[in-house]
Amino acid sequence: MSASRPPEARYRVGVDIVPVARVERLATENPGILETVFTDRERAYCLGKRRQYEHLAARFAGKEAVLKAFGTGMGQRMRWTDVEIVNTVLGRPRVHLHGEVAAWAERNGLSDLDISLSHTAELAIAQVIAVLDGQRDE
Repeated sequence: MSASRPPEARYRVGVDIVPVARVERLATENPGILETVFTDRERAYCLGKRRQYEHLAARFAGKEAVLKAFGTGMGQRMRWTDVEIVNTVLGRPRVHLHGEVAAWAERNGLSDLDISLSHTAELAIAQVIAVLDGQRDE
């Protein structure tokens, strides 16, 4: 009988870029949309900044990048607020998963998730690396 090998980790990358003006237009033309897309903590952080739409756009890009890394897109029971991007005390962005997105991550063996955000007055970009353990793949 041969020893079984531990499952190999799968690395997935997700990247998204968002025009800041698009997020600003969306927020001004659709009252209440910020509550649909961003958590209370995300809104509190971004709206307290001088360049609030740049920060909102970066977090929106981050949410998209997470879903791209997972290969899911926005699933039926998933909500935008299921992916939350908050900062550590040192300012580094971290991803917290909730609801259906967290359930998907657990089912697929997510063991690590790292994110990087950047923005200018015109564009916001996010890159995510997801590490999935095991052979599962939905």
